Amino acid sequence: MQILDGKKAAQAIKDELKISVAQRANDGKKIPHLAAVLVGNNGASETYVAAKVKACEETGFKSTLIRLEADISENRLLETIEDLNTDPDVDGILVQLPLPKHISEKKVINAIDPGKDVDGFHPMSVGKLVEGLQTFIPATPYGIMLLLEQYKVETKGKHAIVIGRSNIVGRPMSILLSGNSNPGNCTVTLCHSHTANLKEICLQGDIIVAAIGIPEFVKADMVKEGAVVIDVGITRVADPTRKSGFKLKGDVDFDNVSPKCSWITPVPGGVGPMTIAALMKNTYLSCDTKN
Repeated sequence: MQILDGKKAAQAIKDELKISVAQRANDGKKIPHLAAVLVGNNGASETYVAAKVKACEETGFKSTLIRLEADISENRLLETIEDLNTDPDVDGILVQLPLPKHISEKKVINAIDPGKDVDGFHPMSVGKLVEGLQTFIPATPYGIMLLLEQYKVETKGKHAIVIGRSNIVGRPMSILLSGNSNPGNCTVTLCHSHTANLKEICLQGDIIVAAIGIPEFVKADMVKEGAVVIDVGITRVADPTRKSGFKLKGDVDFDNVSPKCSWITPVPGGVGPMTIAALMKNTYLSCDTKN
């Protein structure tokens, strides 16, 4: 069993971006600028956004964090997004999800300029992804592809099982893994909560991507010997023995599954850092293609 170390791979990507940004600065070119919008004070969202701002600092990007109250109206949030859309200095816009229930996430995503949609959630970005055109790839699936590439994990001809069908991870992940690319060229089975015989299907998987949001859902008896396991899940589980009062668990029962794997991602330190690295690459691409 070998660890797919997301921290190490993400650092390598950020180091490359830092050099590229410094070169742009030396050439008198524009520095990439990421604007993040945080609505309310959700603890997990605060952590994620802080990590993204820190990544901007590490790579020399400019970043702007816009904090809005949880009771802000939908129209006011849409106005804030439009201001960012029309700001020529902003290259990438991300609105941290989830949003308060009175705000339509679909409306918010659709309001972001596709040319600044570095999260890759806009319908235009999704359509281009399906067509195999250059676009902003959703950060988590993109990060997983970069991780597989970094560790030279063989994917061609492999059977990949994706557990979870969200538009943020599962669906785009299935498109990327089945694409004519490297990594890619997998035969993909997309599973979900209503999939019959899920255990039997998972046992066929050379690669398993678990993105169902249920702690330790994937058990050892669902994984065949030598499989590559990518754990996208991260859930806070109460643990009174810890100072924080909780511990983080993924969608995979790591202790029991890992001995069977050829490669596996840890939680934390696997997919999470790669998601941020992918977001940074998207923001750099946005800046570089326009300036």
